[in-house]
Amino acid sequence: MSDVGFGTGKVVVNRAMSLDGFIAGRGHAMDWIAEYLTAAEVPEVMAATGAMLIGRGTYEVAKRMADQDTAYDGGAQFVLTHKPPDEPDPTVTFLTCGLEEAVATARNAAGGKNLEILGADVAAQCLQRGLVDEILVYVLPVLLGDGVRFSPPSLDRIDLEPFSNTQSGAITTLRFRVRK
Repeated sequence: MSDVGFGTGKVVVNRAMSLDGFIAGRGHAMDWIAEYLTAAEVPEVMAATGAMLIGRGTYEVAKRMADQDTAYDGGAQFVLTHKPPDEPDPTVTFLTCGLEEAVATARNAAGGKNLEILGADVAAQCLQRGLVDEILVYVLPVLLGDGVRFSPPSLDRIDLEPFSNTQSGAITTLRFRVRK
């Protein structure tokens, strides 16, 4: 995707993942992530993020987890959904448009910083349509055995170029450029 009109920000799929390839456990459980990873542990990612685009399912899971110490202030938050909730949420903007328009809207709101894509379905759709520049993965030292996989079986092959891997305590961080 061209950066024209968007400053220097990139579209980044951001994921925490178990060693066996799950981004959420059974029942979409994500509480295990907070045992290893908090926003305070990734200040450079937080500083580079201007907006987040997530799917409705991820939004609902995050709402259930809101009472835990998992705050992730990644700037303006957008939720792509077919049906916005009946009760408005002042902390997010619900988008019912097409994927490309949603990415453009969120990217503009990022103000030249990165747009983080969170959520399995939205990320897979963005990857499939060539809208992603990078993938950032936090591999956590846990085996979940079942849950939501990193990518759905319907996702076609996407070639990646590794450009960074770091170890900080229990967390291994992998970064890849999406080859276009």
